[in-house]
Amino acid sequence: MKRFLRCSAVAAACLLITAGVLAQSKQASTAAELQKTPKAVFTDAPADAAHPAKSTVLHIPSHGVEINGLVYQPSGAGPHPTLVLCHGWPGNEKNLDLAQAVRRAGWNVVTFNYRGSWGSPGSFSFAQNLEDADAVLAYLRSPANAAALGVDTHRMVLAGHSMGGWVTAQTAAHDHALAGAVLISAGDMGRLGFAPPQIRLQQAQENSETLAATAQQMSDELQSHARQFLFANDAEGLSHLPLLALTADDGLAPDTDALVQAIKAKGGQQVTEIHVATDHSWSDHRITLESIVINWLAQLP
Repeated sequence: MKRFLRCSAVAAACLLITAGVLAQSKQASTAAELQKTPKAVFTDAPADAAHPAKSTVLHIPSHGVEINGLVYQPSGAGPHPTLVLCHGWPGNEKNLDLAQAVRRAGWNVVTFNYRGSWGSPGSFSFAQNLEDADAVLAYLRSPANAAALGVDTHRMVLAGHSMGGWVTAQTAAHDHALAGAVLISAGDMGRLGFAPPQIRLQQAQENSETLAATAQQMSDELQSHARQFLFANDAEGLSHLPLLALTADDGLAPDTDALVQAIKAKGGQQVTEIHVATDHSWSDHRITLESIVINWLAQLP
């Protein structure tokens, strides 16, 4: 009996190892497929005289003010699937090349500036960024706005880079009408809230361009909302929708890795993970970034 148990244990271990190898192989194959450069990255979409590609300035109501936004609209009759793109802290890298490429793939792409950032009125705060993301989604889902902008409200995806990835995770966790979510080099703002005061303040000082808030105010808010802002709070909500989780060699990959593991522990089976050896802004892998996002979007229902 003991020998049988030992053999069974060895067999079970072999099965686990085999399953792990197969999972890694499948993940590598998926990553390779998604990194193939699609036509939209390097080729303009066909012109449509009746429905030309264009950009429309948006003034989106959010808690008493109107924040600035822009929608990149593709050629062709709508409605079109729509990607909402959240910028980081402070948002020096806005990923507008990604927006243009996704538009060439036939999607609307909406960019916006949170309150108190980059010319949008009001004061800046992390909690308000979450409110602003909700406000943008509500604005686009309004029947009148959806019709005017050609938005397919059943095919809306939220994406974000850096802090914008945190905004995306927190928002998509409770907005189950989204068709998917994309995290690009996302940072867990809750974890930063538990960092020593000097670390938080330094981060705030280094990320304060154009923001209507002092570094001390931002540091204090991160501390006071640290537990509320944690990625761990989002795992249950994110387990129900397709998620593309992209990481880089910027020191933030463990934040996303931990979130992905928590999502899987909650039963989430729709996560695609890809790590690329590049910096936080994907400076030398922009075409790779565009390719992955466009190919992943094309696979959505």
